[in-house]
Amino acid sequence: MAKSADPTQDGETVTAATESTPLLSAPESIATRPNGDAKPPHPNGHAAKPLDHDTQSPSPSSETEREGDDEEEECPMPTLQILLLCYASLAEPVAYFSIFPFINEMIFRLGDLPESSVGFWTGLIESLFSLVQMALMIFYGRAADRLGRKPVLVFSLAGISVATAMFGLSQNLWQMVLARCFAGCFAGSVVTIRTMIRGSLACPTDLNHAPGAFCRAPFFAQFPYALASFVAGALCLTSTLAAQIFLKETLQTAAQKSASDPKPAPPLTTWEVLTSPGVPTVLLIFGHTMFLALAYTAVSPLYQFTSIENGGLSFSDAQIAVFIAVAGVSQAAWMLIGFPPLQRWLGTGRLLRACVAFQPFFMASYPLLNELRRHGYERAFWGTLWPTLIIGSGVAMSFACVQLALNDISPSSAVLATVNALALTVNSGIRAFTPVAFTSLYAVGVKWGWADGHLIWFVLIAVAVALYVDCWFLPKAAEGNYGRKKVGGDGEGEAR
Repeated sequence: MAKSADPTQDGETVTAATESTPLLSAPESIATRPNGDAKPPHPNGHAAKPLDHDTQSPSPSSETEREGDDEEEECPMPTLQILLLCYASLAEPVAYFSIFPFINEMIFRLGDLPESSVGFWTGLIESLFSLVQMALMIFYGRAADRLGRKPVLVFSLAGISVATAMFGLSQNLWQMVLARCFAGCFAGSVVTIRTMIRGSLACPTDLNHAPGAFCRAPFFAQFPYALASFVAGALCLTSTLAAQIFLKETLQTAAQKSASDPKPAPPLTTWEVLTSPGVPTVLLIFGHTMFLALAYTAVSPLYQFTSIENGGLSFSDAQIAVFIAVAGVSQAAWMLIGFPPLQRWLGTGRLLRACVAFQPFFMASYPLLNELRRHGYERAFWGTLWPTLIIGSGVAMSFACVQLALNDISPSSAVLATVNALALTVNSGIRAFTPVAFTSLYAVGVKWGWADGHLIWFVLIAVAVALYVDCWFLPKAAEGNYGRKKVGGDGEGEAR
């Protein structure tokens, strides 16, 4: 889908596009190759339309390009480096989500607040991480361009390890706010990959029910939430050490750039990428999807913590941790087992619309669960909760769908990193205000008793319905491989 057949264009634009953030770098076999393809392959593997050999004969330069392609195909995939980057990328979502299972009780107990005010502070503390992260993201990107990928990444990972562990030592609301901002300061260079960490290591404030010797120690009696934060920080620290010891630098020196492409063509600017056909629409759908997901993620633990009479489930920290763990395992199962065959069968667009169509019903199940428990139908409640959670977790496939749509709509593989950087910026911006907005709305609904405390779910249902409408405007170029047809009998082609 490249716009130019200039063989010198892609080699440089790959270098330029892949230097937006430390973890969006291309594999070395691609980033340092002498020449790019005249028509780079589609980001999702769709082959570009072949040249008409009756009207255009191959030139010597094209022969050289094919030889370069053969050499590139022989280069082994840097599996270890990819695995290290994947492991390093766990640090940011672990730091962000690790407090979710216990943050509500921590604020309720340490902040000495009424239950109706917990939601506002929960959203504020959760949002500060992303707000600071978004403010420093460009700084980290520029630092990585100047200093190299590896040193900036290791610095970021080391800082987030310490900051995450410090959060559990907070003794009042303002210490929690400062610790959360401090963690966000070191999260600007890490690509966001959504994941969860169990919160079952939060020590209960009632030490008579403590699960082990750690929680009975005097230190954890004074800081009951420190153990969970220490474990999250330790996980981040292991990724720091792995990156420092094993990860290779991917930033090219000036001499390497000159040798790889002596006559570079100017890459597409960020504005040109942003205004390319279909890109704004897909970014809008991506942002809407993340908006709904982050709103649900912020509200769900608060809903589980809230008392039954106020519209929640009155779960303990351990029950919230189990709920999150089951949801995480279910999402992983849907992604690993269900998504590949469904995407091949339905295509990206149809699968996305199917997932989004189910979301209003999934959101509607939560007030129903509260009503079952409110009226004493415990067996019906537990019999409904787990099937709903396991089946409803399938909506997580929409995240993979919008990511594939971003790849498909990219003007070329050379600017794929830029497209993903734009999406990452959108995601960080949404994550900066969504938790505080929706947890505050939840608190207002609980405080005033609107719809028996279920106001937030009616809002989320409306957001889900609006997202379903948006998905029908997905560009044809981003619909995936559904209905692929052969072009000219050569076995190649793309769905459009």
